[in-house]
Amino acid sequence: MNLNGKICIVTGSARGIGAAIAKRFVQSGAKVAIADLSLEAAQATAKELTGMGPGEAFGVAMNVTDEAAVNAGVQAVVDRWGGIDVLVSNAGIQIVHEIQNFPFEDWKKLLSIHLDGSFLTTKACLPHMYKAGSGSIILMGSVHSKEASPLKSAYVTAKHGLLGLSRVIAKEGAKHGVRSNVICPGFVKTPLVEKQIPEQAKELGISEEEVVNRIMLGGTVDQEFTTVEDVAEIAHVFAAFPTNALTGQSMVVSHGWFME
Repeated sequence: MNLNGKICIVTGSARGIGAAIAKRFVQSGAKVAIADLSLEAAQATAKELTGMGPGEAFGVAMNVTDEAAVNAGVQAVVDRWGGIDVLVSNAGIQIVHEIQNFPFEDWKKLLSIHLDGSFLTTKACLPHMYKAGSGSIILMGSVHSKEASPLKSAYVTAKHGLLGLSRVIAKEGAKHGVRSNVICPGFVKTPLVEKQIPEQAKELGISEEEVVNRIMLGGTVDQEFTTVEDVAEIAHVFAAFPTNALTGQSMVVSHGWFME
């Protein structure tokens, strides 16, 4: 399976998991829009990935919580390449607090980026996919789409919600040839996760080493972090899969941290 000539948008892809997915897609022959809050960072990543071929990439500014910005970004991709075949809604943040201390503004901010962002980017891409009679929507969930952890009420709520959104997309999109999936990574050592280590150590009153070895990796089968390449490979499978057989499904990528 490959993505030769497929037109893809990956949000939050100037770095981290999103950049790894974009790289995998470009290496598979796709045309990839690096959609990120920072246009400068998006353009730098796009330039780097284009040199890896055989696909290509370009950078586009996108605030996934702003409907006008999302619509403009998607339209820029359509204007450049003529359509949208794959959306990977990857942009996300993490904020940790006990529920009783969770600032409402932080709660709304996190839910907006994860849920509003997935909804708005999906809404903007679907008309182009429906017109073409095919497409793949991939939402970035988490093991926390399946499981709960202390301090992560907003994140767990958002990631659970993405499962429901994906299933509705799958059912509505089927008659138009559009499928939908959720990737559910375990702890991937990106800046997002590295930021959590001291935050959780402070909130839980334990050392940073304990956060890593007990909280993050204690439930894995091999005490290994999931890699960005692990996640990118699953994204490629979902994007390139040739039938509706997997639509509506989620895949956990966690070194056994969570098993179904």
